[in-house]
Amino acid sequence: MNNRMILAAVAAALVAAAAPAAQAKDWTHVKVGIEGAFPPWNALDPQGNLTGLDVDLIKDLCTRAKVECDLQAGEWSAMIPSLNAGKFDLIMTLGINEKRKQVVDFTVPYASGVASFIVEKDGPLAKMPMTGEKLDLNDKEKADPVMKSIGEMLSGKAVGVVQSTSHEQLITAYFGKDVTLRTYKNSGERDLDLKAGRIDAGFDSGVYGATLPSKPGNEDLTIVGPQLKGAMLATEVAIGMRKGETELKEKLDAAIKSAAADGVIKTLSVKWSKLDLTPTF
Repeated sequence: MNNRMILAAVAAALVAAAAPAAQAKDWTHVKVGIEGAFPPWNALDPQGNLTGLDVDLIKDLCTRAKVECDLQAGEWSAMIPSLNAGKFDLIMTLGINEKRKQVVDFTVPYASGVASFIVEKDGPLAKMPMTGEKLDLNDKEKADPVMKSIGEMLSGKAVGVVQSTSHEQLITAYFGKDVTLRTYKNSGERDLDLKAGRIDAGFDSGVYGATLPSKPGNEDLTIVGPQLKGAMLATEVAIGMRKGETELKEKLDAAIKSAAADGVIKTLSVKWSKLDLTPTF
């Protein structure tokens, strides 16, 4: 190898070594994926604009983090693939569970919620045990008998969930083949089948369920059974991001903790859900 070839090889190696630094992101602008079909967390208004708790909060968080945020609506089941493909940099309303931790990173939680069953208020499932009471599924001594009782009530019935959610995972794990599991692209589509009698119950975010009866046409729906946390449920709600983007995570973690300390998360969550969803750090 002559000197010119050696110098060219060294130069190529130096360029390759410097490439990661040249490609490092300064995180002044991020694309945020929001479903737009999960009120009160997020929805589209009549003009097609994103609205809801997620929208108000991410705008505040982006200001605190000194990051310009471009909010984009997208189908829920495509959110994580779109994130990892680079279409989004962040995903709102992503509940934390072990399965998702394998493919994405999370900020600290920006909301702490529960999961609940949704049924017709005069239907056969309206008398589920522990309605309105919190139940941690990780407290198996207390939770297992309750879930067994609920399973007996649900046996032979159809339960609707949004696809690619921890709610789908829970129904499968606890009730298996004893129920007919039907999946939907979003909660609104599921609710239409519930009101039409095509399914017997829905299982969803307790925040979503708590605000559902106040919407026109939903007066006959109600949440029943325990307010569930733990196990595979993703009730600690955070912002999802691609793995390894630690600088962006640090910015947003600090912003979320600041918003919680300032009472902004409480104010916004009460405004949209009537519940204080402020996480505990």
